[in-house]
Amino acid sequence: MAPTKEEKPAMSAFERRRLENIAANQAMLKDLSNSAEKIIPRAVSKPPKPAAPRKKAAPVKKEAPRPTRTSSRLAGLQADSETAKRKAEEEEAFVKESVQAKKQRIAGDINLNDVADGKIGAKLDDFLSGVMRGAAPNLRTFTEDDVKETTDEGLKLLREKMSSLELYDEYPPNSIKITPERIYALGFHPTEDKPLIFAGDKIGNLGIFDASQTGATVKAEENDDDDEGAEDPEPTITAYKVHSRTISSLVFPADGNSVYSSSYDSSVRRLDLQKGIAVEVFAPDSSDTELPISCIDVPHQDPNLIFFSTLEGSFGRHDIRTPKETEVWQLTDKKIGGFSLHPLYPYLLATASLDRTLKIWDLRKITGKGESRIPHLIGEHESRLSVSHASFSATGNIATTSYDDTIKIYSYPDAGSWKVGHELDSELMEPTTTIRHNNQTGRWVTILKPQWQEKPADGISKFVIGNMGRFVDVFASDGQQLAQLGGEGISAVPAVAQFHPSQNWIAGGTARGKLCFWR
Repeated sequence: MAPTKEEKPAMSAFERRRLENIAANQAMLKDLSNSAEKIIPRAVSKPPKPAAPRKKAAPVKKEAPRPTRTSSRLAGLQADSETAKRKAEEEEAFVKESVQAKKQRIAGDINLNDVADGKIGAKLDDFLSGVMRGAAPNLRTFTEDDVKETTDEGLKLLREKMSSLELYDEYPPNSIKITPERIYALGFHPTEDKPLIFAGDKIGNLGIFDASQTGATVKAEENDDDDEGAEDPEPTITAYKVHSRTISSLVFPADGNSVYSSSYDSSVRRLDLQKGIAVEVFAPDSSDTELPISCIDVPHQDPNLIFFSTLEGSFGRHDIRTPKETEVWQLTDKKIGGFSLHPLYPYLLATASLDRTLKIWDLRKITGKGESRIPHLIGEHESRLSVSHASFSATGNIATTSYDDTIKIYSYPDAGSWKVGHELDSELMEPTTTIRHNNQTGRWVTILKPQWQEKPADGISKFVIGNMGRFVDVFASDGQQLAQLGGEGISAVPAVAQFHPSQNWIAGGTARGKLCFWR
């Protein structure tokens, strides 16, 4: 008797709706990209010219910069070792990112209500109306036993408090796709009324998610007469394309009326949350000049100042009131992956670079002449491999991550008393705490960066960082681990982690554009 074909099970209502939503979102994003291209068409890359025969009298056209090959044997690295592979990847990544960044950016201001068609969420004015008014996956390195066995009562209470944060369960983590592509930057709106999370992705999309919205709310608003569809509501995501390249960082000014975004397309935009306009507040004067921006900071003391670092090792200060007087200093010939200003003394700057150093600078004193002008160097510390990010806390601590698989914490509680010209010797530039932490993200996961809570309501200085085991780690300023947050349904590393400025709300973004949220 011939075997009969097995009948396929009928598609569930949830699966049918999920596929319909995916198709609708993909169509919307395609329309969104087309709308952005209508504003400024993409640059058409020209085919490379054939190399001309070498002539003594004619200069030879230089190729794109390539990393200098160095001997791993002389450096004491074994062939095929993980360290040797990482060394090669770092050199290749710097050149690749610099070349990719040299693509045409979208010029001028962008009206978000003109760009988006509203298929994946409400218009911006409706959406924000309430506000304006290395390890093996899932293998824990910090467990409940670590909390229970803590002998210090104060530390134990803090660990219990932070470990009790629960994964947002209104929607499965895999269904909260806040951006189409890999997340590179996250930010919380400073409002304490409800958690509003912003995310920037690899191709310049800015996604917004209101984590106070529940499945019941969606059911009441969208599915009054559709009982079948109401059982499995989809999260409402608002997304806009505001840059043509990777969004590298997001910053909220103190008033919370806008959000600044920086990009590898060499621009900084300020999105007015009331008007729905993304204004270009900084870009190089010439379209031929490229400054792929890796990080920005806007001091609360003066929101007219924007500080930025680049993939080419420079650091700049731009005053919105005098846009033609931007100052740019070449601090290193390697990529500056991240930096931050001291929240209370924004003239103090900490930079992290591919040249393997943490450096602290004083912007009150600029030395040198011409292109050699740079801020005063207070001190530096060199790690074994490149340093990815340097994050300054209000208490004077600096947290860094490095590819040598460490988080280092440097403590300067008296930083506010440093006079102009102050210098730190090598001993004072040593970290007070070094934490072993797997930072081997590779090329498919966004680089892990520590982020301090700006103004903790509980008065306890702490920071978050992604964990390669598909968790988010929470640490105190003395290096004590407070929690390791995870949950069912997290299928990728929440590499980009962010604290709410004051509340104990934590978000994590993945390479798939998915969002995890704990509260």
